[in-house]
Amino acid sequence: MGVLNGLRRWFSGGREVGPRLASVQCTHPDGLHRMAYAEWGDARNPRVLVCVHGLTRVGRDFDALAGHLARHYRVICPDVVGRGRSDWLPDASGYAVPQYVADMVTLIARLDVEQVHWVGTSMGGLIGMALAALPDTPIGRLVLNDVGPVITAASLRRIADYVGKAPHFASIEDAERYVRMVSAPFGPLDDAQWRHLTVHCTRPLAGGGFEMGYDPAIARPMQGMLFVGDIELWPLYDAIRCPTLCVRGAESDLLTRDTLQQMAQRGPRARTLEVPGVGHAPMFMDRAQIEPVASFLMEDRMQ
Repeated sequence: MGVLNGLRRWFSGGREVGPRLASVQCTHPDGLHRMAYAEWGDARNPRVLVCVHGLTRVGRDFDALAGHLARHYRVICPDVVGRGRSDWLPDASGYAVPQYVADMVTLIARLDVEQVHWVGTSMGGLIGMALAALPDTPIGRLVLNDVGPVITAASLRRIADYVGKAPHFASIEDAERYVRMVSAPFGPLDDAQWRHLTVHCTRPLAGGGFEMGYDPAIARPMQGMLFVGDIELWPLYDAIRCPTLCVRGAESDLLTRDTLQQMAQRGPRARTLEVPGVGHAPMFMDRAQIEPVASFLMEDRMQ
């Protein structure tokens, strides 16, 4: 049984279940917006894991990881504002890390816990880095998935080629073909996994068909980044003090092997892991990718 099928039965008795869906109200300079999230595990569990997705993705990307860890954690997988079931911002300039960090602080306050563990893919890792670098951060253990303190200009150009430019799709099959094309660096996923990713990152149109489930305006803040070369955030990374694991797709164009090696030698001195046959970014949808992350997150229970 595959991980995606197995996670649907993580309660006893073989009863198929999914996450609980909720939202929290957050603030932006011009008003309020709603950030949606999926929640797995016992809502009374004080051990909380927050999993945050990449630029155009959604919280349901983490269903397999969340299902695997739900017996040990209350797992929270938000849709960052402008994506998935969350509201869109009226001003596209708000689609930036400071707004995202503020929203996550509001989310953690809603959860009523002092500390969380964090898994962040790409943009979700940048949000995690920014929050983990703050004094009195609530992040006690950090997983950075295919992102670090250097973001290559080549990867920004590749992402800018498709973000905000997706067509409408006549069918979910057409949408899946598009998702497979732009997300080919995710590596060798099976048909069920591609369909899962497609269903949750698209939404139906009122007149029929489908569109990508994000505000096309999230692309606007990226435009000014395309002319500055590599983006370096070493002061942010060097301020992190919590135990950190950095996972790299061995063929990634966003996180280079040189940057990964430097991350092991400075700042939190991250433990590092490379996933063969994958670019940007590993999706944690099979046990070979999930188990090293789960082992790192659970280490503090064994000490």
